[in-house]
Amino acid sequence: MIDLHTHSLLSDGELLPSELARRAEAYAYRAIAITDHSDASNIDFVIERVIKVCNELKGSGIPIIPGVELTHIPPRQIEQMVKKARMLGAKLVVVHGETIVEPVAPGTNRAAINAGADILAHPGLISEEDAKLAAEKSVHLELTARKGHSLSNGHVAMVSKRFGVKMVLNTDSHSPSDLISSEMARRIVIGAGLTDEDFRRIGKNAEEILEKVL
Repeated sequence: MIDLHTHSLLSDGELLPSELARRAEAYAYRAIAITDHSDASNIDFVIERVIKVCNELKGSGIPIIPGVELTHIPPRQIEQMVKKARMLGAKLVVVHGETIVEPVAPGTNRAAINAGADILAHPGLISEEDAKLAAEKSVHLELTARKGHSLSNGHVAMVSKRFGVKMVLNTDSHSPSDLISSEMARRIVIGAGLTDEDFRRIGKNAEEILEKVL
């Protein structure tokens, strides 16, 4: 399991980044990204501290990727915030997509794709037009293990396959119980209407991102 979307107590998670990484290692994860929620109020604080702990833990366990999840950003500001996150040193930029269980601003999915985010998290009932754009711009769409957000996994899987969008599977972990085994990851993918071959391909997509950012 390569998990590219998790949260520590630097935002709304329950664990210190180091404990989150250690627990992921105990679950036989191959790598983890710490992508705490950020907007203009805390982006510099969060990225700086995630980078610091990633550097301090380097070589002591599984690879840890310093990232960020831009959350409830007004669509018109997303491109600027993606650029700022990269300038501050985030190796992975995730944007909090238009999940069906939160009042995310309409247009967030399109803005995140146009901004070149690495991953559009839980994009909800993403439109065919936005899925096509994601394929063109090589933005990955997320299948998620997260309660609530996962309700639209089937739709995300369907449009992604139709338009050739690369998918990843993440947990969006906020607590220790959110981490999952590789077998549970496979079941989530199958439950979204996909196949074992799709599961292997999703794993390769995560590997490609990992190689790019390490």
